Amino acid sequence: MQKVTIHTDGGCLGNPGPGGWAAVLRWGEAVKEISGSAEATTNNRMELQAAIESLRLLKRPCEIELFTDSTYVRQGITEWVAKWKQRGWKTVGKQPVKNEDLWRALDEAVRPHRLQWRWLKGHAGHRDNERCDQLAGEAIAKLRKGLASPKVNSGA
Repeated sequence: MQKVTIHTDGGCLGNPGPGGWAAVLRWGEAVKEISGSAEATTNNRMELQAAIESLRLLKRPCEIELFTDSTYVRQGITEWVAKWKQRGWKTVGKQPVKNEDLWRALDEAVRPHRLQWRWLKGHAGHRDNERCDQLAGEAIAKLRKGLASPKVNSGA
């Protein structure tokens, strides 16, 4: 299996507000950067979108170490999703799971791969996390200037 390291990040101006997401993927000497935006969203949705889009980019099953500064994403995929699925996508309080559409998409995107989910502190000088933060910010800026369409976009 190909070994891939992925760093992801997402954010918003306001919560909700215009948002951006980004990922940096590394395998061997190769590096791929992707990013996108959404007009009216939340930081949690953008964090999830970054993980989903990075995994969807991979053409075959891989061994992945995925770094996120979002405890929401890491805890959600490693602990909560299995329980939500058992309860028909309901919380312990029998309420619908927030961001269910993206949790389902992430659950689907991880299936072919072997993943290790790693949390790292954001804005702490980690090269690829800082790059993701920059790319997500640029995606928001493009959206606000009308250069990006208000749907999820990806670009190198």
